[in-house]
Amino acid sequence: MSAVKLTIDGMPVEVAPGTTILEAARKLEIDIPTFCHDPELTRNGACRMCVVEVEKARALVASCCTPVAPDMVVHTDSERVRTARQTILRLILANHPLECITCEKTGDCRLQDYCYRYGVSESGFQGETKDLPLDDTNPFFIRDMNKCILCGICVGKCQEINGAGAIDFTRRGFVTNVSPPFGDPIENSSCVFCGMCVDVCPVGALVPKAGVGKGRPWEIEKVKTICPYCGTGCSVYLHVKDGKIIGASPDAESPVNRGHLCAKGRFGWDFVHSEERLTRPLIRRNGVFVEAGWDEALDLVASRLKESIARYGPDAFMGLSSAKTSNEDNYLFQKLVRHLGTNNVDHCARL
Repeated sequence: MSAVKLTIDGMPVEVAPGTTILEAARKLEIDIPTFCHDPELTRNGACRMCVVEVEKARALVASCCTPVAPDMVVHTDSERVRTARQTILRLILANHPLECITCEKTGDCRLQDYCYRYGVSESGFQGETKDLPLDDTNPFFIRDMNKCILCGICVGKCQEINGAGAIDFTRRGFVTNVSPPFGDPIENSSCVFCGMCVDVCPVGALVPKAGVGKGRPWEIEKVKTICPYCGTGCSVYLHVKDGKIIGASPDAESPVNRGHLCAKGRFGWDFVHSEERLTRPLIRRNGVFVEAGWDEALDLVASRLKESIARYGPDAFMGLSSAKTSNEDNYLFQKLVRHLGTNNVDHCARL
């Protein structure tokens, strides 16, 4: 099918049939605000922040789920659009805690950013507010559903991408909430703690527990590296402040993990600064481990291996390799074990 030609904010653009207005606008580097949109998820137009004005259309349309049409003329920042977005933000603020001074998401909160952009400082809508208990029962992240804006993006990730189905919208109307079935704690659900919901939450409803109080977003340097756990090779950004890791997030551009991480890659970085890590070899003397130099330790290992092979044969020992080393290191390790005369070599990830 031929390309569709349309105009957005006075700029002509040509896109493939089926492209949404939001996608076409991003091709022109026009920033349309969104809460619920994610390119991996089914389009639902839940938050309505992305509404735009289309000439000859009866009402404003949600750009995230409205396909383009030939000769369509779109205005993304007209007075009518700005008024609608301001009203949406005021409705959200009517039931949202204004704890920006102490909120962990300050500086990385889309609600905060959009209120600043559209000059919204208070709600104007008075009424009942939610008072839900803080859920910090699991070791990985904190769930403060008082800050949830019901955009549903966490539900989409859990249902459509991960497939765990641990959370969904529960109850209806004003008391609608996002939670596991029957309001159970998240650790009692089918949650696998992949952290996808934490990564996409646009506000402070979901925050990693390990990084709380350790640094603001603008103080953090993101260092790209490879996850050290399994052999998949996922790209991960380590969040570093003052030379210490305080968090991690996936690389959305990685062809390997495409913005996803498992629980280990997302939350299992705390071993780096653990006080229990060995920094020097230990040798047992008189039943007690004492520090030794590398030459002494390696000589001891080599002599004991030689003694064991001489007495019992090469199949009396085995080599167990590590997932935290490179493929090249593991290759050399298995070559060494086989050179010593045995095929008894395995990998810790299979345990």
